[in-house]
Amino acid sequence: MPDYDVSEPLDTDYFDAFAQLSPEDRKVWDRARSLAAEALPQINDYWDRADYPLHLVRRMGELNLLADGLEVPGLETMSPMAAGLVNMEISRIDGSLGTVVAVQGGLAMRSIAYFGSDAQKERWLGPLARGEEYGAFALTEPDHGSDSVGLTTSARRDGDEWVLDGEKKWIGNGSVGGVTVVWARVADAGADDDGGVRGFLVEQDTPGYEAETITGKGSLRAIFQARISLNGVRIPASNVLPGSHTFKDTSKVLVATRLGVAWSALGHATAVYEAALSYANQRIQFGKPLARFQLVQERLTQMLAELTGMQLMCVQAATLDAAGTLRPTQASMAKYNNTRKARQLAAMARDMLGGNGILLENHVVRHLMDIESIHTYEGTESVQTLLIGRDITGQSAFA
Repeated sequence: MPDYDVSEPLDTDYFDAFAQLSPEDRKVWDRARSLAAEALPQINDYWDRADYPLHLVRRMGELNLLADGLEVPGLETMSPMAAGLVNMEISRIDGSLGTVVAVQGGLAMRSIAYFGSDAQKERWLGPLARGEEYGAFALTEPDHGSDSVGLTTSARRDGDEWVLDGEKKWIGNGSVGGVTVVWARVADAGADDDGGVRGFLVEQDTPGYEAETITGKGSLRAIFQARISLNGVRIPASNVLPGSHTFKDTSKVLVATRLGVAWSALGHATAVYEAALSYANQRIQFGKPLARFQLVQERLTQMLAELTGMQLMCVQAATLDAAGTLRPTQASMAKYNNTRKARQLAAMARDMLGGNGILLENHVVRHLMDIESIHTYEGTESVQTLLIGRDITGQSAFA
């Protein structure tokens, strides 16, 4: 048993940001929170071994936590607020599991929901949402991360088939035997879509699809991310997402998931703040709890102020999203702010726990490492600043 109990949620909400939640949204939040009882006792071991608890992915599917607000026949549709709360709560439990929600629902399912045919939606959305199948989103390449618009993976027609060639990197769920949404540039001289970017559904047992799980990670160790080689991968024309034609379509998926990353960062920040507060009340130094020291109270107050600001930003963004008025750069601002603040809070919490802060049993160091990945994916800090800067100045600073 750990020496300190720092994993229990404390329902931190100093400004009553969540006081007006609907009963339906709160019910979804409670459902997400129920996963902690099953996941927390085992997640540190999986993280330590760099192993992937796929049974927890299936469990999230059983709890209807993977759909990220998308409409899936037979399943209750979450509001933008509820979808955000799920991202927050699952990431409060663990960053790797939070990334599963982002990849499976936010990216893979959303690509199919936005651009897929009726047959593709019927085949994949339900099984993916229920955790019966695993979904990946393959955009990033070894040489194209922030400049993913320059992707070089190619797709050419050959009779009734398409042939894919190229490489992808950092693809969550890319090596677990599911389906991968591969984004590729059409190389078909004379065709109307030559040079365009389209999405292709590639089942991972297709010949020529080779995926190697990336090892040696210091972050998000409890989810498999892959480097993928596509060597003459042949798929039928029915596997093309018919609604996808340009990189603007790809960007539509990315923008829609960016707010989810802001909520995820809020989950990490909540976990480390509450761990620090619980620890300060339990840890005795110089004959009294740390919580009775002025310096500790000042740090906790600073952390709470930052956390409260993150909560208010997420709630307002979800409100705008529900009204259909959320602008892409507002989602960028939420992501930019919250991942930066979560990094700061995780570092402060680690410091407050002293040597105990590096022990996995106290959870803080896992969040400290995982937030590094959250800070980078769905657009780095630098990219977000350029998007926001262009919006507020009317001047593009992109090279």
